[in-house]
Amino acid sequence: MSNDLPPISLIICSYNRPQLLEESVHSVLAGSVLPHELFIMDQSEVAHPGLSRLTHPGCSIRYTQTLVRGECPARNQALRLAQYELLAFTDDDVLVQPDWLETLARNLVAAGPMAVVTGRVLPEKQQAGGFAPSTITDTEPAIYQGRINRDVLFPMNMAFWRSALDAVGLFDERLGAGSPFHGAEDNDFGFRLLEAGYQIHYVPTATVVHRAWRPLRDYARLHWYYGYGQGAYYAKYLNLRDSYMARRMARSLVGNTKRSISLLRRNQREAQASVAYALGIVAGATHWLIWQRSERSHA
Repeated sequence: MSNDLPPISLIICSYNRPQLLEESVHSVLAGSVLPHELFIMDQSEVAHPGLSRLTHPGCSIRYTQTLVRGECPARNQALRLAQYELLAFTDDDVLVQPDWLETLARNLVAAGPMAVVTGRVLPEKQQAGGFAPSTITDTEPAIYQGRINRDVLFPMNMAFWRSALDAVGLFDERLGAGSPFHGAEDNDFGFRLLEAGYQIHYVPTATVVHRAWRPLRDYARLHWYYGYGQGAYYAKYLNLRDSYMARRMARSLVGNTKRSISLLRRNQREAQASVAYALGIVAGATHWLIWQRSERSHA
């Protein structure tokens, strides 16, 4: 790490993507600034033969073949073990730019402890029959605070101070990849931060590339999963005395329905994805509410 920056812990979680994981790790280690410690939380059935023995000067690599299942439990396990006050995250299917970690860290230090920094997520040049989801290509920096009408935190490209965990807690393990609700743990975490008075700084110069390894046949199904998680996230905060999340949920349902109709003749794949996302929201919200009611009845 650069002498003028505090030490930083970087966390990568993975599940059965050994080649992508290895390439992601090596992109981090080729950076202009290295983390003091790199946690590789591998939930794969077989330990990675190279990464489990990997060492690198100036970076303590802590490879763990963890028994916990789900991205949030793995992230939280690493957060409990991390030694440093600056915490950064990327994913196993991401390639980071050489100055990525340095840019995140410098912007986080400049913004102070009541800030979270996230950055640009570019899609990999489309592979034959593949696609990259969850991207943001905006080139203008932005600062978000308070109640906004979108989710702006990208977990494959973010950093915050440890004190944020004292304020809002760890990631909700009921959400996210590997959970019954599939996703939206990032949106939930971002919402809790904003509600606690934090700012989310979008820094487009902190850039990563999301790999296009997913086959196009999974396009609609992935949007269903994303919608399912989003519906659970909306339902988590539904409140008769506070209509904010209900309005956001309604706006998303209407917007995706209108989008599917407008795209029906021009782009059937996108139209199907919008329908799948909207239906996923309804299903995920319903599941969450029924599950919560069942939990309360057994309490």
